[in-house]
Amino acid sequence: MAQTNEPTFQEIAETIRRLEELLDRVPDPLARDIRQKIAHLRALLLEQRSPNLVLVGRRGSGKSSLINALFGARVAEVGHVKAQTGRGRWFDVHGELGTLSILDTRGIQEGSRPEEADEADTPLDSILDEVRRKAPDALLFLVKSTEVDAAIDADLDVLAQIVSAVEQAHGSRPPLLAVATHCDLLEPKRTDLHHPDSQDPSDLQEKLRHVEAVERQLREKIRSRDELRGELVTVMGVSSYLSWRPDGTIRSDERWRLGELAQVLFRELPEQGRLVLARVTRVRALQEELANALTRAMASLCMGLAVVPIPIADIIPITSAQVSLIVGIAWISGRQLDLKASTEFLAALGVNVGAAFALREAARALIKFVFPGAGSVVSGAVAFAGTLAIGAAARAFFLRGVSAEEARNLFQSTRASAEAHPDRALTDG
Repeated sequence: MAQTNEPTFQEIAETIRRLEELLDRVPDPLARDIRQKIAHLRALLLEQRSPNLVLVGRRGSGKSSLINALFGARVAEVGHVKAQTGRGRWFDVHGELGTLSILDTRGIQEGSRPEEADEADTPLDSILDEVRRKAPDALLFLVKSTEVDAAIDADLDVLAQIVSAVEQAHGSRPPLLAVATHCDLLEPKRTDLHHPDSQDPSDLQEKLRHVEAVERQLREKIRSRDELRGELVTVMGVSSYLSWRPDGTIRSDERWRLGELAQVLFRELPEQGRLVLARVTRVRALQEELANALTRAMASLCMGLAVVPIPIADIIPITSAQVSLIVGIAWISGRQLDLKASTEFLAALGVNVGAAFALREAARALIKFVFPGAGSVVSGAVAFAGTLAIGAAARAFFLRGVSAEEARNLFQSTRASAEAHPDRALTDG
């Protein structure tokens, strides 16, 4: 479901609605092309939803710990002594920056009854009921790194039944990510994977070889199963250890490769779920990738709007789109701006809407006088370059924390480069 209940996104939705009304006055195929760009932006910003993730693994495999590690906060209880989770069910895990929809499952092959009652006969019954009810976006199979060869064939039987149930109920098979957890416990135990620079090089290499051996063994086990081989995306060893003091502050953080895992998961999710994952996990590479995709989509939209044959139509919609771009990038970073604050950021970059309009119209009039029909092409290039530059400045300011002056300098240099080399700007990622 689109999360447009926040005031920020209600304003963006209104901006897009006005753009679509404007296009009612524009002939095809130009209008059709711009509508396609708007549809892409809708998916990125307005149709965002919580990713649906199924975490499967026996008791002690680290399902709750992995959830906490992705959020960087204590949002899921960890069953230290007994099996913690009762009936498998979808539930929303809320963090400071967003929500993930998680299928909470009873531990496969658990040795005791969970603390929560479960009317289902087996852990598998609970899981199958829920994946038939709602389609998962991805399936994460968790195995403790020291137990990859401990009766894992039975776990893979369960996993295959889950994949089959999803296909029968929803017509598609979910991507499978195999995660070897607790890699921090592999020998040498006192060698810290999360602080590699301070470790003895030979000890570190020994531990990494053990991680690779675990991954290789788990990969071979899964690929030996015809019903799972095609869905396997990755096998990755991680450490998700986080410990909190009674006052809620973090006592110890030994997370390792969680950012890499999040990046793989990001690429497997549908477009509507990516923004939430990037925001929740705060993985800079994901935020940068998503903000860059948003920038290029908005720049392409503004280029299309700039050639719309309606008087003064190429300045107000373009400015609204550029302001919405700033709102979106700020939101990805974890901040929430309204359109007024975003307009102030635009002004801080040195963008003067009135002056920009006057200069653009003068340039178009002159070019039309010398080269009839070329004005729209030039205006489109200017709009594209300006929007790329605004996105670059916003990414630097909100995601990397540069100063306002540095952001303004980056805006100016990026715009100049894009205007001087439009072909390169169009093709560069």
